[in-house]
Amino acid sequence: MLIPNSDGVLKQFKIPVVTIYSVIIVAVLLLAGNFYLSAEYFTQKVDQTEIEKLRAENLELKEKYEQLRWNLSEVEDRFAVLVDKEVKIRTLFNLPEINAEERQLGIGGPSSPSLVNLSETEQTALATEFEIDQLLRISNYELEKYNDVEKELNTIKDRLSHTPSIWPTKGWNSRGFGIKHDPFTGYKQMHRGIDIANNTGTAIIATADGKIKVSSSQAGMGKYVTIDHGYGFQTRYGHLSKRIVKRGQKVKRGDIIGYMGSTGYSTGPHLHYEVFRNGKFLNPKKFILNKK
Repeated sequence: MLIPNSDGVLKQFKIPVVTIYSVIIVAVLLLAGNFYLSAEYFTQKVDQTEIEKLRAENLELKEKYEQLRWNLSEVEDRFAVLVDKEVKIRTLFNLPEINAEERQLGIGGPSSPSLVNLSETEQTALATEFEIDQLLRISNYELEKYNDVEKELNTIKDRLSHTPSIWPTKGWNSRGFGIKHDPFTGYKQMHRGIDIANNTGTAIIATADGKIKVSSSQAGMGKYVTIDHGYGFQTRYGHLSKRIVKRGQKVKRGDIIGYMGSTGYSTGPHLHYEVFRNGKFLNPKKFILNKK
């Protein structure tokens, strides 16, 4: 029923109930469809934006991996230089060499079939990860070998420090090592050291690191000092005017142990210097590396 203003004419309509329900259903369907289409539109819009964002991030990540691979290549070159130096050090000091294959610490096995399904960036990332892991393993291995070299060199350094290698005093060589004429008897006999002549009071120094084994006097050698250097080496310094070290005292190469004199079996102020190893007397001149 339609009721107009007071001047209008009253009108009456008849609408079937089915029609009313149909209109309501259609309206609801239209409204639901509108919501669905709107949701789909915005979802696709968001998905597309997200995809573009992921693509940009993927491209940036790919570039970073490529840069990382360049950096890794530079690190590997520097590492190769370190390995080369370690090999040279081993050769120089006659240390055991390391087999080239052993250095690689190789790993094996077939590649996974799933790799073909990976994107280019994923494959780059996987390859970079493998190279980093390999570099870490071989660098740890090389660090162990450098530690071994350091220990060996420290041993060599200690041995060199305890090996006689310098002149024990200043002066001139008045008598050499070997079969020489005895100044008192005139007969030839074995002279087990060298004689270095100079003024009384000239400083006598230790020719290598060691410990004083003997600081005493005897008829033939006069006042003398014997140093045990370890590694089988001993040195003896005879005819001193004065000894300034005691038995058991540690000395370094270059430390003053006494002063030149003419005590004992001697014709004048000089130092009688001997070098022996494992009880065998050696020519001291073969163990003098520095110049006077």
